[in-house]
Amino acid sequence: MKLPAITIASTPVCIPRDTTPVQQSRRMMVTPLTFPIISDSARLRTSTQIIPRLNPLHPPMVHKRTVSLETPAVHHHNHQRALILQRREHYRYHQVWRKPFYGTTTEREEYRKELREQLKRQMEEKCVALKLQLACKVKEAEYVQKVDCLALSSDREQRIQHGKAMTAYRDENKRLMEQSWRDRALTRSQEAMKERELLCLNPINWSGTLK
Repeated sequence: MKLPAITIASTPVCIPRDTTPVQQSRRMMVTPLTFPIISDSARLRTSTQIIPRLNPLHPPMVHKRTVSLETPAVHHHNHQRALILQRREHYRYHQVWRKPFYGTTTEREEYRKELREQLKRQMEEKCVALKLQLACKVKEAEYVQKVDCLALSSDREQRIQHGKAMTAYRDENKRLMEQSWRDRALTRSQEAMKERELLCLNPINWSGTLK
């Protein structure tokens, strides 16, 4: 079995195609491998090229996945990839604080300028956030004031309606009482008239009920 060549710009894995396979006892083809060497150049550390991670059980250019395809080349590729990523991260981390302490005058001035710009940007963002917060508070206060005015007007309207209802209730009670008084007076006058008529018909009030 031949493992196809894996071409990666930063960590190439060179597998020669013209090498004669070695015959094993189980008739498995083993290809001699040439492991690459990681360079310490700054280009490799600062490169932004993405290095893919290979699956040891499923190498490239092989459609069927099997354990017999697990070879040292793929593991070596993944190990080299991990080392390159670690070196990149180490280089990036140390490049952050190298300029303000060990850089040239221009680099240190650029670093200070960047810090000043960041501080100005943060101050502007904070001012904008405070303005937005104040605007939100003003809107909230206006909304609360409107709600309070509506509540006060509603209470005043309710008091007016209640006063009108109580006035109508009082007037109706007064009318009913006056009507009752008039009815009583009319009834008494009618009874008195009837009694006078009875006295005219029978002057002797034997029962003593007539007045």
